[in-house]
Parts: sequence; structure tokens; C-alpha cells
Amino acid sequence: MTSNWFVNMAYFIAAIVFIFGLKAMASPVTARKGVVWAGYAMIGATVATFFIPDLHNIGLMVVAIVLGGGVAWYSGKVVKMTDMPQMVAIYNGMGGGAAAGIAAIELVRGVPHDAITSTLLALGAVIGAVAFSGSCVAFAKLQGLMNKAIRLPGQNNINFLLSVVTIGIGLTVAYSAHPSGFEIFLFFVLALALGVILVLPIGGADMPVVISLLNAFTGLAVGFKGFVIGNPALIVAGIVVGASGMLLTQLMAKAMNRPIKNVIFAPITGAAVEGGEAVEGTMRELSAMDAAALMRYGQKVIIVPGYGMAVAGAQHKVWEMSQLLEEAGVEVVFAIHPVAGRMPGHMNVLLAEAGVPYDKIFDLDEINADFAQADVALVIGANDVVNPVARTDKSSPIYGMPILNADMAQNVIVVKRGKGAGYSGIENALFYKDNCRMLYGSAQEAIGEVIQHVKSMEG
Repeated sequence: MTSNWFVNMAYFIAAIVFIFGLKAMASPVTARKGVVWAGYAMIGATVATFFIPDLHNIGLMVVAIVLGGGVAWYSGKVVKMTDMPQMVAIYNGMGGGAAAGIAAIELVRGVPHDAITSTLLALGAVIGAVAFSGSCVAFAKLQGLMNKAIRLPGQNNINFLLSVVTIGIGLTVAYSAHPSGFEIFLFFVLALALGVILVLPIGGADMPVVISLLNAFTGLAVGFKGFVIGNPALIVAGIVVGASGMLLTQLMAKAMNRPIKNVIFAPITGAAVEGGEAVEGTMRELSAMDAAALMRYGQKVIIVPGYGMAVAGAQHKVWEMSQLLEEAGVEVVFAIHPVAGRMPGHMNVLLAEAGVPYDKIFDLDEINADFAQADVALVIGANDVVNPVARTDKSSPIYGMPILNADMAQNVIVVKRGKGAGYSGIENALFYKDNCRMLYGSAQEAIGEVIQHVKSMEG
């Protein structure tokens, strides 16, 4: 009795600290502190678990913790910031897979449950398996292992039928006193296949929303499993992660002006998009020296970072250039679109890593009105989040998506590797506007050249 009281109290304290940590993550200033708090809370909950009376397989638990913790520690140390989205995707998938694994053990044990618990067992298993396999597909897409979005004939009908069949078999297995091994195997094969098929057709433009949605799935699955095995820590953690993930998903979908159902059932595939308004004009190139002059002798420069900056690892060069411009009396700020990069907050993390002060980083609502007063909008590796067709072309997949008003600046400089379309496959009308010039090349090399020219203009 005493041990149970101690464990439950430890879980309660860990849950409170975890929630405070999550709250702290809402601000860049306190985000690091929040992560540390949440980490300590999870360590405390894990240690408390060993005090549960009549606990079995303690040796295996220790081995699992050491192996899992070791892999996580090593990967956390060596992963590049540009690879952070895929790391988040695969770690999230591990959470869903763990929830599905718990469900599999419960089903194999054949322990009878009441109707509500059996239902949650089946639903948690489906959601966890979908989160695991879907996150694996997301990882493959982000890592470049899968470059094409694959959409099956009658995709939505297949999604619906497979969902119904999988959930039906899952409920049958969960309500059965002694399900056969084949039934359990078939159930999980179908659940894993459902996750793969759901995410296969989704392209990079929708990936931030998908990662957030899969995170919510994992939280929901963990919460259900906590209820099934009677673990309060899992219930609280799952509910908090699921609720925050769903809220973030809604915010991301709103930022793209795309209902969540459209992300799943009518995704932007990433294939070249035909039709719509014809883009008129030609792309005009400028040199690094001209780019340096435009910014050095301007009064205000707004920098719009995108995934191209992340791939090139140019964030440190960009901040070095910004400091040089500020020393010359130029106001420099950064504009971040909510879905810039490959996951929520991707650009903010990269800029913070480079040392950019938080008070120089503004989101879409805060900065959009300032573009009209900017001498230069410097777009580095971004595409869809500054595409004016989102305002004008009703036939475009991104029509209605709020964008950064980079095209309204007096001059626009776009740093880009080549002339290809963005991740959504949509041609960017901004690149053809009269006030826009292209600076071709890797972002790190191009900005490095600009830095040298800015230095030569000093004095």
C-alpha cells in the first residue's frame, strides 16, 4: 500500500512538472528550460515505476532503458540541425510503436477486460501502429529516401475501407477471450499498412502538419494504453501530448488555410502542378556584389529563411551578414512563416542555434505589414510561403494560404540553388516579378560572397 501511494504521488508530481515544462516550451526564451524540466519529470516517473509492488522483468526493463537511452543520447549528439525534422518523425514513431507493442502484449496475454477497456485497447493499438508506420514513411520522405508522393487509384476509398476493416478486426480481437495468433498478426499488419497508405501520398508541403498530426496520434495511443494497464503517468502524458499535438496541428493547418481533412484526403503531392494562371515574365539574375550593395545602402532588410537555408547550413553566415549590416546602420529582422521548413519551429531553432536574438525573429502576423516599408526582402531557400499565387490563383493548391508579403518590398532578392519549383511543385510567381532578382547558388556560398562585398564597402 505504501509503495502504491509513493508511486502514484511520484507520478502526480512528474505530471505537474511535465505540464509546466510543456508550458515553458511555448516561448523561445524558456524553451530549453522547459525541455530540461520535462526530461527530469520523465526520469522521475521512470524511476518511480521500479517501486511498483510485484514488478516483473526488472532486468529486461533496465536493459531496454540503457539501450534506448544510449541510442537517444548518441543520436541527439550527432544529428545535424538540418536533420532534426526526420529525427522528430522517427522518435515520434517509436512512441506510437511502443503503444502498439503494449497492446500486442495485452492481446497475446488474453486477459479479459470490460467493454470500455477492450475498445480503448483496440483503438490504441490501431492509432499507435498508424503513428509508427506513418512516421517511418514521413522519415523516409524527409531523409530523401522516398522522393515521390505515391497516390493509389481510389486512394480515399482504400483509406476508408482499410480503416473500417482494421478497426473491426481490432475490436473482434480485443473482445475475444482467447484470440488466435493469426488474428492478432493480421490485425497489426493491416494497422501498419493503414499508416503507410495514409502518409504515402502526402508531399513535403503538407509535411509539417502531418508530423504534428502523427504526434497527436502517438499521444492518444499512449493515453489509451495507460488506461488499459492502469498507469496514471501514461494516461496524463498521453493526454497532454495528444491534446497539444492536436492543437498544434490545427494551428499549422490554419496557417496553411487547409482543413486537416484536406491534408489527409486531398494532399499537395509535391509533383509538378499543371494548369492555373500562367506565370508571365522572366527570372532576372543579380550578382553577389549587387545584392550586397542593395542591402548595405538600404535602411531596412527583412530576411525570410526557408528549408534551403537549413540544407546549406547557412544560418551562421546569415547572422554574420546581418551583424555587418547592422553595424552599417541597417535595420535587419527575420520573418518566419508557421510552416517554413519541414516541421513546426524548424527555422526558429536554426536561427537560435546561430545566435540570432529572439527579439529579431517575428512571425507572419507580426511582420507582414512591414514588408511594404522594407528596402530589401531577402528570401533564402523559401518558396511556397512567399508565393503570391496563394492570393490570386483560385485553381492553385495553395490558394488562400496566408503568405509572407515579401513581394511588397521595394526589392526582393531570392537565394536559390536553381530554377526549379518548390517542394509543392508549384511555380513561384514572385521570382518573375519586376522587383525580384535571383542570386543563384548554395545559400552558404552565396551569403559568404555577399559578406565579402559588404566588408569591402565599409567606410
